Amino acid sequence: MRILVILFALAMPVVSYIWQRAAFGPDNKTISDQHPTLLIASGYAFSIWGLIFLWDLAFGVWQLVRDPQRDATMRRVRPLAAAGFALTAAWMPVFSLRLFWLSLAIIWASFACMASAAVILSRGRHRSRETSWLAWVPLSLHAGWLSLAAFLHTAQVIVAYRLLPVDAMLTWSLVLFALAAALLLALDATMRGNVPFAVAAFWGLIAVYVKQSSAPLPGASTAAWVALAIAAVLVVDVVYRRMRLGAR
Repeated sequence: MRILVILFALAMPVVSYIWQRAAFGPDNKTISDQHPTLLIASGYAFSIWGLIFLWDLAFGVWQLVRDPQRDATMRRVRPLAAAGFALTAAWMPVFSLRLFWLSLAIIWASFACMASAAVILSRGRHRSRETSWLAWVPLSLHAGWLSLAAFLHTAQVIVAYRLLPVDAMLTWSLVLFALAAALLLALDATMRGNVPFAVAAFWGLIAVYVKQSSAPLPGASTAAWVALAIAAVLVVDVVYRRMRLGAR
């Protein structure tokens, strides 16, 4: 499993490099522009993948050389990380091929794996403080970004297949925002204020605000302010939980 983790950690940037050169088909921006939504983020936000890939590689190397005698937590985390990395890599070509239902299932499955790993590592840190930041930070960051990206992709699938009105998207978009907020706050509560997780989600929410502030779609301005409000509530929640944790 150690080898699979590092191999899949390497696969993500390699597949991304090929993907950005349209080897599988249209890139993310091209497809997103064809299916505009009120949840889409500004293009700069996706640069976070570079940081995520770098951190995940660092984690892959670290877990490869970790002392097996101190490996109880990592035995639980490795399969989740390997699956999350593999699914993240697989999502890129599947999305480019416009297999939207499959890509939607993949991104949610990837999120489930990474979020589960982040929860395990967060609980380990609170119990013993032995969980290394070289595991906790990258996997939490990855989970935090996917927690928002999964909802962004859900909105794209709704628009692509016209499952809900595309000329009046605000109502169902607000439902997705509410679900995203509930998920973010529930996970942050479970992890008692996971800063890397929250930073990635905050980055995405601010990028949604930036994009929707100038978007021409009906309801875009409202969506922008909702994204900003969720970002603010998330920050307050993280600070509150970290303060409570420090007071104990």
